[in-house]
Amino acid sequence: MNSHPPTPGPSSPLSRRSLLRGGLAAGGLGLVAGTAGCGSPLAAGLAGTQLNPGTVTFWNLFGGGDGARLQTMLDEYRRQQGSADSLVAATFAWGNPYYTKVSLATLGNKPPDVAVSHLTRASNLAAAGLLEPITDEVLALAGLSADDFSQTAWEASQYEGTVYAIPMDTHPWVLFYNTDVCRAAGLLGPDGLLAPIQGVQGWEDALTAGKEASGGFGATTATVADDSNNWRFFSTLYHQRDGSTPLIDDDGLSVTMDDALATDTLATMRSWVEKGLMPATVDTPGAETLMFTGRSAFFMNGEWEVTTAQSIEGLDFGMTAFPTLYDTPAVQADSHAFILPRMERSTEQLQRAMGFVKSMLDQGITWAEGGHVPTYLPIYDSPGYRAIEPQSSYADTVDYAVYDPAAWYSGSGSNFETVVGSTVGLVQQGLTTPQAAVASIRSTLETYANTPNPL
Repeated sequence: MNSHPPTPGPSSPLSRRSLLRGGLAAGGLGLVAGTAGCGSPLAAGLAGTQLNPGTVTFWNLFGGGDGARLQTMLDEYRRQQGSADSLVAATFAWGNPYYTKVSLATLGNKPPDVAVSHLTRASNLAAAGLLEPITDEVLALAGLSADDFSQTAWEASQYEGTVYAIPMDTHPWVLFYNTDVCRAAGLLGPDGLLAPIQGVQGWEDALTAGKEASGGFGATTATVADDSNNWRFFSTLYHQRDGSTPLIDDDGLSVTMDDALATDTLATMRSWVEKGLMPATVDTPGAETLMFTGRSAFFMNGEWEVTTAQSIEGLDFGMTAFPTLYDTPAVQADSHAFILPRMERSTEQLQRAMGFVKSMLDQGITWAEGGHVPTYLPIYDSPGYRAIEPQSSYADTVDYAVYDPAAWYSGSGSNFETVVGSTVGLVQQGLTTPQAAVASIRSTLETYANTPNPL
C-alpha cells in the first residue's frame, strides 16, 4: 500500500480524474490484456464487448470463507433467474487497488452494474461523482425503503445528505473466548456464556484470571503485520471515552484528535502488555493460535475470523461484543455495501441491478454465517438469524458501531488506518512511548490534511 500517493499541486491543470481519463484512453488495451484472466466482466467492461442481454455484471472483493458463501448466494440468484447467463461476477483482491479498478472502469464508462464497497470508501467514490444516488425511487424498484435498514449503517451510507450505498452488513471488532479456559478461570455465567465484563478494572481482573488459568496470556490480538487491527483496537477504546473527538474532521481537512485522551488510551493499552496480560509482539495467526490452543482466554479481531475458529477441531469457543471499559459502548466497525457505479442505464437495467441487490439481501442468513451482522432488518429481526450462534451474540453492535471518519485518505484498508495502526503497534511492542506516538500520528495526519484531494 502506498502511504504517500503522488498528488498534483493546487495550481496543476491535471486532476487525478483527468489523469486517469488520459491514462485509460492511452493504456486501455494494456489494461484489458493484463486483466483478462480475472474474469469476463472486467474484460467485457473495458473492451466494450457484448454480454448477453439481461446479464447483471457484479464486482466484489470477497475471498476466503466470505468468497465461498458469496458463491452460494450468486448461484441461488442464477437459479432464481433460471439462467446461468443472468449474472457474471468477478472477484478482486481488496484494498486500494480494488477501488482504483472501480474508479477507472467508471471513468471509462464501462463499470459493472453493481459493485461492493466498504461504506467508509463509498463516500470517496461519491465525492468524485462516480456513484449513482440511491433515491427512494431506486429503492422502490426492488420493494425496498430506508426503513428496511439499520439506521447507523444507513446514515453512514450518505454523502452530503444523499444516499450512495445500500449496506449489506456491519462487521465489528469483537471478543472471541476459549470456553474451557474461561470456565477454569471462573469467567462464565450460569448459562455457560461469558459473564459480563465492565470497566477497565473488570477487564484487567478477567485478563488476570484468564492468564492464571491458561498459563499464557489473558488476551491476544495482533500487534504486528496488521495495522488495521491495531487501529480497530485503539479506535474501540478511544471512542468509548467521554470527550473523545474524531481523529480527523471536515472531510479530512482538520486533525481534531484529543491528544491527551489518545495518549492516556495508548498508555492503558501498553500497561496490559507490561503486566504480562497480553503479548507484545504477535501477528494474527499467532494471536489466534494462542487462544485456539488454550494459552490465552481471549482473542480480539474482526468477527470474520469465526470461519477460522470453526475450522479448529475440538475448539469450544464463544464470541461477544467487546466490553465497555469506559463511559459508553463503542466498537470500531465498517459495512460491506452495494453501490451502483455511474453509467448510462435504461430503466430495465436499473431494475435488474436492484433485483440482484434484493436477492443478495434476502440471502442475508447465508452471509451472516460468516460473522457479519445483517443490516437488512427483515433478516436482522428474523428467528433464523437469531438462531445462529455465536454469530448473533453481538448483533446489538450495529447500534453503536463507530465508522472511520470521512476523508480521501481514510476508510478500511486506507493510508489513514496504516498511519495510525502502525504507530499504535509500535506502542504495544514497546518501541515508542504513547506521547511520541500521538505526536507522530498528529504530524502525519496533518500532512494528509494539508494535501489536496487527488480525486
